[in-house]
Amino acid sequence: MKKLILGLALTAFCAAPAFAALKVGDTAPDFTAKASLGGKEFTFSLADSLKKGPTVVYFYPSAYTGGCDLEAHTFAENADKFAAAGANIIGVSADNMTRLNQFAADPQFCAGKFPIASDESLTVAKSYNLSTTPPREGAKDVRGVEIGHGFIERVTYVIGKDHKIIAVMSSNADKLSPDQHVEKSLAIVSAK
Repeated sequence: MKKLILGLALTAFCAAPAFAALKVGDTAPDFTAKASLGGKEFTFSLADSLKKGPTVVYFYPSAYTGGCDLEAHTFAENADKFAAAGANIIGVSADNMTRLNQFAADPQFCAGKFPIASDESLTVAKSYNLSTTPPREGAKDVRGVEIGHGFIERVTYVIGKDHKIIAVMSSNADKLSPDQHVEKSLAIVSAK
């Protein structure tokens, strides 16, 4: 019976999809990307961010959508607490820079408190082994504006100065709400 259970477990493991988010202890892939802070564009570099302290890299599906709005707002509300813990925050989505500049400056969401980066090509998401979905025809955001881009799964990484992943939070695997990503990330960086 034990051999049967072990065999089934191995079969399930081998049949698992090739895409699996990076895990604790993995080296986080370095990336640079166009980003916005308060509506002002710049180039974000993970390597430069990690020189200053641990960095919370959170991937989200799209600006101006329910869960993403809540997550951005909660990060903005807690940005000073992350800074006090010596940690940086960067949000990453497939939104274009026009959408990100609006979202980054919007006082209801990012409010200029932390940067968000554009991964229109999904290159960064793929380097982190994240699932992506193609654009959904006719999908509109909460403002009624067509979204027009693919979506990246909601996963948050806490990355140490040594480029090692300290924690991974996934809405799919861990059943976390968007604001719980923020709470858990803050607890982790505050404990360091």
